Amino acid sequence: MHPGHRHRRRTARRWWTAALAALALPLTMLGTSAAPAQAAALQCSVDYRTNDWGSGFTAELTLTNRGPDAIDGWTLTYSYTGDQKLTNGWSGTWSQSGRNVTVRNASYNARIAAGAAVSTGGQFTYSGSNAAPTDFAVNGTSCAGAHQPPITVLTSPEAGAVYSQGEAVPLAATSAAADGATISKVEFYDDTTLLGTDTSAPYTHAATGLAVGSHSLVAKAYDSTGASASSTPVGITVASGPTVVASPGQLGVQQGKSATYDVKLSQQPTANVTVTTTRASGNTGLTLTGGASLTFTPSNWDTAQRVTVSADASGSGSAVFESTAPGHGKAAVTVTQLAAAKDYDARFLELYGRITDPANGYFSPEGIPYHSVETLIVEAPDHGHETTSEAYSYLLWLQAMYGKVTGDWEKFNNAWEIMEKYMIPTHADQPTNSSYNASKPATYAPELDTPSAYPAPLDGTAPVGADPIAGELKSAYGTDDVYGMHWLQDVDNTYGYGNSPGKCEAGPSDTGPSYINTFQRGAQESVWETVPQPTCDAFKYGGKNGYLDLFTGDASYAKQWKFTNAPDADARAVQAAYWADIWAGEQGRSDEISATLGKAAKMGDYLRYAMFDKYFKKVGDCVGPANCPAGTGKDSSHYLLSWYYAWGGAVDTSAGWAWRIGSSHTHGGYQNPLAAYALSTDADLKPKSATGASDWAKSLDRQLEFYRWLQSDEGAIAGGATNSWAGRYATPPAGTPTFYGMYYDEKPVYHDPPSNQWFGFQAWSMERVAEYYQQSGDADAKAVLDKWVGWALSETTVNPDGTFRIPSTLQWSGQPDTWNASSPGDNAGLHVTVADYTDDVGVAAAYAKTLTYYADRSGDTEAASTAEALLDGMWENNQDALGIAVPETRADYNRFDDGIYVPSGWSGTMPNGDTVDASSTFASIRSFYQDDPAWSKIESYLQGGAAPTFTYHRFWAQADIALAMGSYAELLE
Repeated sequence: MHPGHRHRRRTARRWWTAALAALALPLTMLGTSAAPAQAAALQCSVDYRTNDWGSGFTAELTLTNRGPDAIDGWTLTYSYTGDQKLTNGWSGTWSQSGRNVTVRNASYNARIAAGAAVSTGGQFTYSGSNAAPTDFAVNGTSCAGAHQPPITVLTSPEAGAVYSQGEAVPLAATSAAADGATISKVEFYDDTTLLGTDTSAPYTHAATGLAVGSHSLVAKAYDSTGASASSTPVGITVASGPTVVASPGQLGVQQGKSATYDVKLSQQPTANVTVTTTRASGNTGLTLTGGASLTFTPSNWDTAQRVTVSADASGSGSAVFESTAPGHGKAAVTVTQLAAAKDYDARFLELYGRITDPANGYFSPEGIPYHSVETLIVEAPDHGHETTSEAYSYLLWLQAMYGKVTGDWEKFNNAWEIMEKYMIPTHADQPTNSSYNASKPATYAPELDTPSAYPAPLDGTAPVGADPIAGELKSAYGTDDVYGMHWLQDVDNTYGYGNSPGKCEAGPSDTGPSYINTFQRGAQESVWETVPQPTCDAFKYGGKNGYLDLFTGDASYAKQWKFTNAPDADARAVQAAYWADIWAGEQGRSDEISATLGKAAKMGDYLRYAMFDKYFKKVGDCVGPANCPAGTGKDSSHYLLSWYYAWGGAVDTSAGWAWRIGSSHTHGGYQNPLAAYALSTDADLKPKSATGASDWAKSLDRQLEFYRWLQSDEGAIAGGATNSWAGRYATPPAGTPTFYGMYYDEKPVYHDPPSNQWFGFQAWSMERVAEYYQQSGDADAKAVLDKWVGWALSETTVNPDGTFRIPSTLQWSGQPDTWNASSPGDNAGLHVTVADYTDDVGVAAAYAKTLTYYADRSGDTEAASTAEALLDGMWENNQDALGIAVPETRADYNRFDDGIYVPSGWSGTMPNGDTVDASSTFASIRSFYQDDPAWSKIESYLQGGAAPTFTYHRFWAQADIALAMGSYAELLE
């Protein structure tokens, strides 16, 4: 099943049941005269970090339990030496008496397992000095300050530099150790490949033999305590020969103004070289007014000289300027003419240029967006160079905005082609759909509570309903194949399954993207407990039945393929296509994207599988797998976007079977009324099928009702609903409210961490409502937004220096009223509180977009000014060479050593030879992480060091920030 976005922080460690049993065993053997066991003395450390703007600051404190026993309930105390005054705090109860500060645990973070950590934070004002405190204590026991890792900066080469093949790339780094330690060595990496090591300052290395293409370089310093830290990656390009270098690759010029870009050579020439720049194509309103001919000598070849481009007073559109020189490869810069006041469009283009620069590491050689530039990251994807259908959908949206700003729609079309080639399974990937029997879509298997309850038995006696849309889809598109994205891809084939499009388990030697799956075992299975497996299981890896018998219990197994769709991503792809249609239409260029819009409509047609109960059972009051009746026609549809739909079948084309399922679980964060609006009303996006458009029209109304039903008394949107309680049509608790017969589920689909806690789901979902409201003026959408925006603004702080705090973790109590469409309740008993706050720039961008679209239609000035403040704050405070990002302390990374459940007696191997058995851990079946430049930070943490800090550049977040800049430019600038 599709897990969605399981990347919120979790600070409590999961202990193995087996470990607890082993600890209990000796106690049962003790005589009555034995002395009672004594708890070990409390041991702790506190990591203290601030964001200071001169008259105030926020403090983030990470408390780590260094002892062998859990801490059950904690009180943290410390004192300041100045006049710091507490304003507010989160993730605990904060108070201050004089200079003494006390923080008591919240109910949800009272327990700190051995080796685990919790974070808490507060905001203060002050004048004069702001020295960090040193006298931390927990429950009266003094705590050491956590040792800080060294600071490391890669000073050479410059980001975006171009070198010729065979030329040595000069690497240099500066590093400083903290807390009296000294630097012991600095390592230099090309992505995860060690290039060289230097043990004394100045830290340098000449890298030779780098292949032609893009490279992501990192410096990693170690100090005398064993702590380590990596620099921000620096992207460079190695060219096949001497070349002209131009930077940036994207440039915005406002009407009536001029702008410049830099030109230099990639390597030293033996004689003077003249570089000539001309406009090669495009907007004639952009003219070259400086630097048309530049001379570079053997002594100044690497000193940038400037080319100046001027824009006339009224034009728009892009032009390509090329710089050429004899014997050198040419450089090209795309220059876009912007409206005179469009500063935020200029920001969009600048950030777009950083994201799309191949040297910055956001894309694979095939042009696939990675989940993040950094490789060591564990969220829903468990490796940074995996990708998701989410990332593909953001690429489409980014290129749609690029088309709006520049008038170039080729990149939008190309983005869809890349998605279609690599993330939508081909016929060769789903070869047996012609054997699918729509009257018997799948065999029932229950969802179980914990991974240790699996494998789940198949039950062929439980009735399943008929699939009412398979026939009309085949009639409309002439194929039995499903047109939807799979949700997860191992882009560099790091695991080694080699499930690249059209191939089944080609193996570790295969290059390029490989389809994989992870989550399969119930709501309690976190990413730390998953066993990655191929989408096409031919029993080449894993055990005797591949990986299938870890998940389902059956008498025998056949080699099979299976794919899972994330409906929010496909809906976002349709959303991007809608905006492309609007923006291209305004430019008179709709015909340039008409074929892509037709594909988006087709994707939306198949996306209706997300509207159905998992086994096509009748929606409403569905209890008991044997008693809940099979659906007929559309009575198995809830008309909402559920957590997933999935399909699969036999590898053997003569075997003659295939299956499809929907999902019974719906989450407020997954709904997309703008996509429903587009698929039901936009002539270019209406599906071809007989009932596609009408289904989406009904879904639009149902989604708006769903938001209203889930809206808390304060305004936030609660979890969701299910037609299958506990995933097995169990009996829900008495008094559980319903929505069209579906049961309220506070945390649908997954519980570790609870799916209703992350504010990002609020921002993502409400942004879609705001876009729909901005386009339609729908009063029902406005009513939901009025209340939500008021709540969100009340929980938002923008500091004088532009730094900000927005909600992060939400806590819920109560439940909604049972839905009555003719007389909705006011949900006076459903409440939300904000447990802690964040400066997450990706979520802040989605939130800013929500406020932007809402303010444009409603005229709300506070929403508009807050959107501007968030965008300005991140632009001014959080930029680096790769984009916009903030440091994150990942206390949850203590779970690298968590055990994964594998039944006793089951054994198998991963493609790289890692053993999978009952003693396996998250890290043991992912031994490739030990070669990652950041691995030592994890090792240090697992051995008692400070919780590691990373600055991640997630593709979706960078795209969302760029999109927020473009949206603000369009609507409010």
